[in-house]
Amino acid sequence: MALSSNFFHGFLIAACFIPFGYCFGSYERSALFVFGDSLFDPGNNNYINTTTQFQANWWPYGESFFKPPTGRFCDGRIIPDFIAEYAELPLIPSYFEIGKDGSIHGVNFASGGAGCLKETFRGFVIDLKTQLKYFKKVAKDLKKFGAKKSKQLLSNAVYIFSAGNNDYFEFPVTYSKEEYVKMVVGNLTSVLKGIYKKGGRKFAILSLAPLGCTPGSRALNFQQGNKSGNCLEELTNLAKLHNSALPKMLKQLEDKLPGFKYSLFDFFKVAIEIIDNPSKYGFKTSKSACCGTGPFRGIYSCGGKRQVKEYKLCKKVKDYMFFDSGHLTEVAYKQVAELLWNGTVDVVEPYNLKSFFDLST
Repeated sequence: MALSSNFFHGFLIAACFIPFGYCFGSYERSALFVFGDSLFDPGNNNYINTTTQFQANWWPYGESFFKPPTGRFCDGRIIPDFIAEYAELPLIPSYFEIGKDGSIHGVNFASGGAGCLKETFRGFVIDLKTQLKYFKKVAKDLKKFGAKKSKQLLSNAVYIFSAGNNDYFEFPVTYSKEEYVKMVVGNLTSVLKGIYKKGGRKFAILSLAPLGCTPGSRALNFQQGNKSGNCLEELTNLAKLHNSALPKMLKQLEDKLPGFKYSLFDFFKVAIEIIDNPSKYGFKTSKSACCGTGPFRGIYSCGGKRQVKEYKLCKKVKDYMFFDSGHLTEVAYKQVAELLWNGTVDVVEPYNLKSFFDLST
């Protein structure tokens, strides 16, 4: 899998910044609307009543790029930041910041800890259905600037999702694995339909990562008596079940909904490739985190503001694939984003995001 940093930028941008406002120009890039969990959260959880378990707005988070930290669960930029850059858009603001920096370029609704199901960390996060509700409010506000223009913006926009990861960390034994996956994917499906109903047509979905191979999962496996440092297979197998349901669901929506288009990114395959061959991608380790404590620095303590206060911080973050127990470093996220942007059909299909942004609806 070759990583490429050659990007073609072809369009001028019509930018306008008005408090909670939008304006339209003759050379517009497609907007980017972002949904999901901590892989995509730019700091929405800073603004809700939650705990530090679901926040990351303190040092050393952001140390490689953002000063002060923004709330991104990373040492720097995350996937939507790079996609915005490649699409020649500004950083996409969090939903709670559009009052200050609102623009026609999109909004990020993602919330660390969020799942497709309302029950996942209920009361501490912004679940996917609530993110949809916030999107509908934004879509309604856009109508103030003309029905035709708002419809054009919404249909031409790209809607990107990282959703489902958190739903599987506390698998309820009252369901079979297949039943539970059906529920999770079903909730994701209803959110996609909700956006479609408001005019959305281009949807980009990330498959789940190999959840059992994070430093946090390895640490848990170690604590449960497996001293080898292997992946937690049970968790990874749940991710595989979820991922096998995604293409079927997206194809069904494509068949049923006129104009519905999707891009499915095989995040699982890309992450496993880097985990198995870290040196090939410039990393010294893919098992241990840069920031944390315990086995593999897999205890979720980075920055010392969560339940466990002790933590260690690596000297050279670029040597690490993982920044903390479950989130990648900026360098790793950039490699993933490059493949999402202009990768080939072995990792992203039927469209990569570059062709998706250039596609008119």
